[in-house]
Amino acid sequence: MNEKIVLKVAEARPRDVGRGIGRIDPEIAEKMGLTAGDVILVEGKKKTACLFWPGYPEDIGKGIIRIEGAIRRNAGAGIDDNVTVKKATAKTAERVVLAPLEELRIVGGEEYLSQILEGRVVTKGDVIELNVMGRKIDLAVTKFSPAGEAVIIGDGTNVSVSDKPAKEMEMKIPRITYEDIGGLGDTIKQVREMIELPLKHPELFDKIGVEAPKGVLLHGPPGTGKTLIAKAVANGTNANFFTLSGPEIMSKYYG
Repeated sequence: MNEKIVLKVAEARPRDVGRGIGRIDPEIAEKMGLTAGDVILVEGKKKTACLFWPGYPEDIGKGIIRIEGAIRRNAGAGIDDNVTVKKATAKTAERVVLAPLEELRIVGGEEYLSQILEGRVVTKGDVIELNVMGRKIDLAVTKFSPAGEAVIIGDGTNVSVSDKPAKEMEMKIPRITYEDIGGLGDTIKQVREMIELPLKHPELFDKIGVEAPKGVLLHGPPGTGKTLIAKAVANGTNANFFTLSGPEIMSKYYG
C-alpha cells in the first residue's frame, strides 16, 4: 500500500526530539506496509520527509503521527493539524548544500556536520536545527544530488555550507517548541486552548456565538517558563513574536 493517508499531528516525546523520526499509529503503519527506518513524506502546507518509527502502544487507533517541532515546521503543520503521509524512496545523497538563516561562518565544520547528520533524511527547503557548542543554529537545505523528493545523508555524502545566508527562507518566528519545555504540560494545554484554537479555527467561535479570548495573562516568578510558553505558542501558530520588558514601557532605563 503506497497511497496517501491523512493523520493528525501529535507532539513528539522528549526522547525522540532531534532524531528526525515520525512515529505513526501502529495499526495504520501496518496497513501502509511500513517497517522501522522507512522514509515517509509528510505534507501539510509544505512538504518534508523523515524516518518512520512505530508508534507507542497508547497510540493504537488514534490515527496520529508524532513529529517534533522541526519536522512540523518543515511540513508547515502544527499540533492537531491534519497532514498527508505516504511511503517514499530516498537514495543516499552524493552532495548536500546547506545555507545558514543568518550571518554565520563555519570554518572546517563540514566533516563534523557530515557526522552528526549521517542517517538524516532531507528535502529541498528543509530547515535543520543543530546544537553546536551549546548554541542553536538553523541550516536550510538549498541543493542536493541526486535529484529526487528526498535523500539520505550517508557516510560518503559531501556536505558543504554556503557563505551566504538563505535570506529568502529566513523566518521571524521563535525556534522554541513545546518539546523544549518540561514540567508544564497542564499549563501548556490550557494556553494552547485559549490562544492556538482561536487563531487556527476562528470559525468554531463564530458558530457557537462565543467571543474568543483577546489575551492571556501568565504570572509567576522569573525563570518559570512564561516567555518560553509564549514563544512556543508563536512557533506553533506561525505568528510573529515581539518581546517588551516592563521597564522598557515605563522608562528607557532599567531599575
